[in-house]
Amino acid sequence: MGQSGSKMESHTKGNNDKFPSALTDKSGFQSVRQTVYWLSGFLWQTLEGRLILGVGFVLGLFFIRKPYVYIGRFLKHYKGCFPGMTKKSLSVSPAMDLLEYCELEWKGMTPHADQIRKAYGEIYRVHNIRYICRVRGDNYCALRATLFQVLSNGIPFPSWMKEQDITKLPEKLFYSQGCNWIQQYSFGPEKYTGPKAFYKLRKCVDMLKFQWGDIYGLKDKKAREKACKLLFMDEASEYKMYEAVKFLMLYLAIEMFEGMRHGQDVPNFCAVLFSRDTSLDPFSFMLNHLNTIGDSGGLEQIEMFLLGYTLELQIQTFRLYKYGTEEFEVSFTDVCGRDWHKITLLTEDDRHYNVPVTHQ
Repeated sequence: MGQSGSKMESHTKGNNDKFPSALTDKSGFQSVRQTVYWLSGFLWQTLEGRLILGVGFVLGLFFIRKPYVYIGRFLKHYKGCFPGMTKKSLSVSPAMDLLEYCELEWKGMTPHADQIRKAYGEIYRVHNIRYICRVRGDNYCALRATLFQVLSNGIPFPSWMKEQDITKLPEKLFYSQGCNWIQQYSFGPEKYTGPKAFYKLRKCVDMLKFQWGDIYGLKDKKAREKACKLLFMDEASEYKMYEAVKFLMLYLAIEMFEGMRHGQDVPNFCAVLFSRDTSLDPFSFMLNHLNTIGDSGGLEQIEMFLLGYTLELQIQTFRLYKYGTEEFEVSFTDVCGRDWHKITLLTEDDRHYNVPVTHQ
């Protein structure tokens, strides 16, 4: 027992002597540290270039992205100032078969869809309308459909526009007739322009006069159609012309209102135009009706009469949703005996107008 106990004690003591020597062995620690240093150096040399590029790329996205965001927002907001940078599209599409259009747009089995299909069938068979040009359905729609036909068909200036320089009418209303409220005229979505209104109106009227005269001078129908195609891809020029027509409507509305006050003969629609609570005079007519056209609303039925009177047109309109009634086919003119040019429109709801074509 004594010997075995002493052996175990000596064995334990021997083991305890080995642990401190191993833990305090500096050469072991140094080899591990050298290995770690070597690995880290190797990894750094291998990944240094890629790591710098990665960090630079991330920082570049953060710092460089912002200017491009602002540039993108600027171009989006002011895209009308750079028409060449935006994709252009026709606001009046090429003619397509009328019945194919009807089948494409009115597939439902509701009574309303059935009524519209019958209306299209009627104008195809009875009125020889074989094709349709779809018109962009914004709040300039009625003006666009009308002016497109005026230009593409080579219809001349109205007689009253030939007798005077229409580009001077904005100043005439302000200085000669004291209509300083014209400064509150709105150009579609542009709510208020103040003193700039006269300058902008003159630019719009000048655009209408130039484009109308230029296209009217093309006696070849194909040449006119080509010119119209280019014009109705240019939104900025288009909208100026529509605003010019709106202003000319206002100008004649003022003249007719003054004529009513002095007991002169005026078209019958004037009594209705100025009997509405929202248009008791030209100023309220401009504020509540003309200013909304191109923005939040289009032309109402009574204003279609004024449009026809302004451009000296007989505007025949097929109101398809009125099929089977006396209001299916109407003419927005109450001036008989006038040798005015005639155009035809199609509408499914009195808001969106398309252009019918008898032949291609």
